[in-house]
Amino acid sequence: MSERVIFMPIRDLSTLVRGRHISPVELAELSLARLEQLGPQYNAVVTITRERAMQQARQAEREIMAGHYRGPLHGLPYGAKDLLATSGGIPTTWGAAPLRAQTFDYDATVIKKLEAAGAVLVAKLAMVELAGGMGYRQPNASFTGPGINPWNRTTWSGGSSSGSGAAVSAGLVPFAIGSETWGSILSPASHCGITGLRPTYGRVSRYGAMALSWTLDKLGPLGLTADDCGLVLEAIAGPDERDPTTTNRPYAYDASPPPQRLRIGVPRGVADDVDTAVRSNFERALEVLAQIASVEEVTLPDLPYEATTRIILLAEAASAFEEFIDSGKAAELTATEDHYGPYIRTAVLARDYLRALRLRGLMAQQIDACMTGFAALVGPTRATPATPLEQAFRGAVSSASKDLMGAVGNGAGLPALSIPNGFSEQGLPTGLQCLGRAYAENTILAVARSYQALTDWHTRHPPVEEV
Repeated sequence: MSERVIFMPIRDLSTLVRGRHISPVELAELSLARLEQLGPQYNAVVTITRERAMQQARQAEREIMAGHYRGPLHGLPYGAKDLLATSGGIPTTWGAAPLRAQTFDYDATVIKKLEAAGAVLVAKLAMVELAGGMGYRQPNASFTGPGINPWNRTTWSGGSSSGSGAAVSAGLVPFAIGSETWGSILSPASHCGITGLRPTYGRVSRYGAMALSWTLDKLGPLGLTADDCGLVLEAIAGPDERDPTTTNRPYAYDASPPPQRLRIGVPRGVADDVDTAVRSNFERALEVLAQIASVEEVTLPDLPYEATTRIILLAEAASAFEEFIDSGKAAELTATEDHYGPYIRTAVLARDYLRALRLRGLMAQQIDACMTGFAALVGPTRATPATPLEQAFRGAVSSASKDLMGAVGNGAGLPALSIPNGFSEQGLPTGLQCLGRAYAENTILAVARSYQALTDWHTRHPPVEEV
């Protein structure tokens, strides 16, 4: 059974479950076994939620046998990044050593929505400590160890949703939930050769999620395909009175083909300062996209996108972790640079933060105008394939530096996804990023599905062991 299903897209897997060809209990047991035996190889797991998983799986099996089918996620196992609150004594560590024993008496809204969809929580997945909020500069910034890439175990799986990326890539779970403030969904998706979707800011409730930056944080899915991400997004999207930043705009996933030939924009210079393999794979991806769309170069307005987004992130992180910083617990974090990083963030001036907020409003307006008429802007997801575990990140501030599309998309709260588009000579995946206008998830998902219909990169998986 394991060879058949571990790398099966959600839609195919749910067909088997609904048709009673495989039971939710069998799926949960398989996923739990892989998490227990293979998860430690990738430092991907914090807590395996076996008892809760088996209870949910048995309930799903009873409901499906009785003809009560909730939808495509019913009976499917998944993992959640360990910054999402879970009840029942399950720890929520935020990836930080001093918070190993932290628990909550409630479930995050995303967890509750997935439970309502019939999904089965099998694990809390590893992450960079405090989602990188203290300013880490190398992979070893988590008490569970550096995130290890299933494609090459000497390389990084990406941050800060490191465990979510590795767990999906290695076939430990069909899908996972990650979070992104700046790159933390798209980065592991690119490094691990899977698909990751960052929704529009406010599309998904963050109630019960660790706050890093209130005006930048977003929660989203990682799966094997764009279709997987659309199915999960439909289950977790929607307003939440406990998170007043959520939008009242309804979301329903539309998996139909695009109604007409699309226009796709390529920001000028977006692939200038990238690895050779990344550039080559991006250029080939543009040739594929040209079969379904007109591809045009776009010049973005000249604005300080990265500086603006970074100042907002630094200032809000300092405020979000004020109590933690004042407690002195930063000295107990794993990464040495995280011992002093918090104090640097407190030095951001209020006037600079307010100026950045004003600039962000201008940035969002001008980018939206620039994107009018385009289904998506595209570029490489990351400048390089996965880097060696012992290698420090480029850039003096963080791994987010020199990331124009990441700064634009996260600063303006726009949706984006990363899909696999090839490999380096060393066999490491690279990613193609599709950035859309606000609330246009279905449009960029249609672009990604069209690309994946013409390529097979998303069907290739790392050589992991069977259980």
